[in-house]
Amino acid sequence: MTRVYVLTNHKGGVGKSTSATNIALGLAGVLRRAGAANSRILLIDTDSQGHASLVTTGRNDYGADNSLYTVLMADRASAPQVLVNCIVPSAWDDDLHVLPASPLLESAEPELIGVAGAPYRLADPLSRIANQYAAVVIDTRPSFSLMTEMGLLAATDAIVPVEPRYLETVGLMSVINRINEVREGWRHPDLRISGILVTKLDMRVRGHKHLLEELKAHSVLGKLVCGVIPANEAVSYAHQNHQSVFVYDPQAPAVDPGVPRSTAAPAG
Repeated sequence: MTRVYVLTNHKGGVGKSTSATNIALGLAGVLRRAGAANSRILLIDTDSQGHASLVTTGRNDYGADNSLYTVLMADRASAPQVLVNCIVPSAWDDDLHVLPASPLLESAEPELIGVAGAPYRLADPLSRIANQYAAVVIDTRPSFSLMTEMGLLAATDAIVPVEPRYLETVGLMSVINRINEVREGWRHPDLRISGILVTKLDMRVRGHKHLLEELKAHSVLGKLVCGVIPANEAVSYAHQNHQSVFVYDPQAPAVDPGVPRSTAAPAG
């Protein structure tokens, strides 16, 4: 089974799109350097703002005929081929492909509410073509909407980016409970919570350090911490130039090596 990673949090500004795009690129690079038979990665942007699409392809003008919206509105029998037709190469790496978002996704939700099988409009066609890729990474909007539910139902692994702030940490259990509700309510046992990704950490801030230590010491959540991304200008500004962090500043600090990793955390 191709692993499908979905990054989700109902709070915006936690570095979700930045993490999704760079994880996707990083996976392609790791697999290629390891000599894998297939190092192609598919990035799916389900956020109508289209940030992941813009930074990886340099475009944000996708519409009714060439985006995820096209797939969701397609006849279910033809949706897998429509999905293939809408995938575009990224500007970052030949092995990174993108199913771009469109502002039209904003209107897709009210159009699909009440339509039989609507939450599976991404999962069903993706399951038909996912074996063409080594892994799939899904970026979601900062809310638990129908589009986010679609991403979760298409995924095998949920990763939750979170900032080391009090309200963010308190809200973490709410996010995890919602993911569990989707798994149980829609009978999707393949979905699991594979990691908590702490973003924008500044060890000079006492509160950040304290909350990270609390999280790592938690009997359940601590085992899920799969990485810590420090607050860094390279991470903050790379996407302004439509670049990956690896290109913008190859020497930028990445994941904190002292953080315990969940055995279910993605490679790389």
